[in-house]
Amino acid sequence: MSAADFIDSNVVVYAFDSTGGEKSTIASHILNTALRQGNAIISFQVVQETLHVIGRKFNRVATLEDRQSALAQILVPLWRIHPSPALYTRGLDIQERYGFSFCDSLIVAAALEGHCTRLLSEDMQHGQQIQGLRVENPFLDVQH
Repeated sequence: MSAADFIDSNVVVYAFDSTGGEKSTIASHILNTALRQGNAIISFQVVQETLHVIGRKFNRVATLEDRQSALAQILVPLWRIHPSPALYTRGLDIQERYGFSFCDSLIVAAALEGHCTRLLSEDMQHGQQIQGLRVENPFLDVQH
């Protein structure tokens, strides 16, 4: 299992945010390209966080049908990394070494397990290199 990109939940969530403006457009493009080209993956954590956020945090929350559709059409096709003792151990090691939160450490561990070269996230330092993985913020040039 190998992919160029790992997509963090913050990027996935923007694709569902009708008030997200340019970030929503960029996120939708990233997901559409990933689904079409098969060049990106997500983990169980991204699935969980996405379904939680789109069902609770927006002005217009996603209905059950919307969440089921997102799960079947977007999340499941990209989902490659599942929980395992080795993943959690690697996450703990990354947390200790880099000082990330445990959740961010699990995202990094999942990207490394998937042999990704890029981690698309706005939550970590753009350009940071972690064991051959480069963090890239796809929203870096978006005006706030």
